[in-house]
Amino acid sequence: MNLGDLRSPEFADRIGRTVLAVPLGATEQHGPHLPLRTDTAVAAELCRRLAERCPDIVVAPAIPYGASGEHAGFPGTLSIGHRALELLLVELVRSADDFAGVVLVNGHGGNLQALRSAQRLLTAEQRPPLIWSPTGSAGDSHAGHTETSVMLCLDDSIDLSTASPGNTRPLSEIMPALRERGVSAVSPNGVLGDPTQADPAEGEKILERWTESLVAAVAERF
Repeated sequence: MNLGDLRSPEFADRIGRTVLAVPLGATEQHGPHLPLRTDTAVAAELCRRLAERCPDIVVAPAIPYGASGEHAGFPGTLSIGHRALELLLVELVRSADDFAGVVLVNGHGGNLQALRSAQRLLTAEQRPPLIWSPTGSAGDSHAGHTETSVMLCLDDSIDLSTASPGNTRPLSEIMPALRERGVSAVSPNGVLGDPTQADPAEGEKILERWTESLVAAVAERF
């Protein structure tokens, strides 16, 4: 299931019928209560669940860096930017030609610009990857109820005592200011949503819903 755990010879006879799932995340602030690895952890978990349910899926090592420039100014955030991420994805998918296909499972909304640019180029080269991202409420897009519930399900060390509400306005309303001046301009604590009532049982339901959607997309495509 995990590509990094396999030896090259044992994989040689089945690579042509195997779809490569690549978890794409980020290393960025998620408010005062969630770890910097949140987006990567969610993408990796979704790929793990996909591989459990679908035959001939292998999961690549997660990519923990993305385009997170909007979170600059919050300690710990690392970003490689849109152009570098696009190049990374293009070269990665090009190198995966021997696989039956590639699905890029994206955990960070800020990566979408680079993903779509990479997809256009790779499609023109006859290497079209499937791109899949989880969906959520427009007023709960970052470190809010949804992400916090999911992380409570995945990591029992999350401490909700440090959680506080952030900006709960729909993303479309705050996007101009966010793009111009970053997340800190619209939410001083870095949260877009309200995590204070997050629940691990709800997180499991969300993960199950996302997994079903991902499995359906992969089945339809491949």
